[in-house]
Amino acid sequence: MRNLDVTTLRSFVAVADSGGVTRAAGFLHLTQSAVSMQLKRLEEMLGLPLLDRSGRTIALTASGEQLLVYARRMVAMNDEVITRLTDHAFEGEITLGVPHDVVYPAVPQVLKQFHAAFPRVKIHLEASYTRTLKDQFAKGDCDVIVTTETGVDQGGEVLDVKPLIWIGAPGGNAWRQRPLQLAFCRFCVFRAHIVAALDAEGIAWEMSVDTESDRAIEAAVSADLAVHAMIEGTQPPYLEAIDHNGSLPALPVQQINLYGAVDGGGEVQSNLVDLLRHAFSGGTASRLRAV
Repeated sequence: MRNLDVTTLRSFVAVADSGGVTRAAGFLHLTQSAVSMQLKRLEEMLGLPLLDRSGRTIALTASGEQLLVYARRMVAMNDEVITRLTDHAFEGEITLGVPHDVVYPAVPQVLKQFHAAFPRVKIHLEASYTRTLKDQFAKGDCDVIVTTETGVDQGGEVLDVKPLIWIGAPGGNAWRQRPLQLAFCRFCVFRAHIVAALDAEGIAWEMSVDTESDRAIEAAVSADLAVHAMIEGTQPPYLEAIDHNGSLPALPVQQINLYGAVDGGGEVQSNLVDLLRHAFSGGTASRLRAV
């Protein structure tokens, strides 16, 4: 197995760009003989002539022109890796806020990809309620936030639109009971919509689980003691969408929104925003932007 040396490829690219060894040596801060030796070593390793030295100026052979394309990419990739891993511009911290109910399955993959691209940047994940996250974002405590809302405020961006669905225990019957037993967090943004929909249909209900713990809600629902509502596709594997055949009211769609895309956070924040767009987009929304 033969390995190309990036330093040698850099000299080759410099000669091709400057049109001569002397100019390339000055650009690289090397002696002319050092550059010539690197080019000779490269040709010997490949067993191919890369430079046509028959004229007054150096020109590339057909093999040299083909190598130049790869050499530019390899040198650029080398420089990008060095910059990402060592440049102080890619150090620091960034705070991402996401509602509890949409952390999975998208956010873990976003965090993994972001860490691979910016290993020296520490990312803080703040999982909370939409209204809390928007307050934190307004105060500058979060750099980027994802929200679940029925609309979008100025400066926000709609990543996706998904239906809100009834969730219960697999094979459960809690949804058939009247009054209907509900399990919701006190500050859940969906709660008011659920209650309004039930009242509009004249369905009696009781808030049997009123808590600040998502785990407590999941435990009660999985035990078939109550029902809940979640954005489609975000329910854990031990809960399932209720096939109620119209026995429960239809629920409003929810927008998954992004705030922080236009705040000038630099390359690091822009990359995080792009990862979030890719992770959450793909539904009926096509990245609608707030006016």
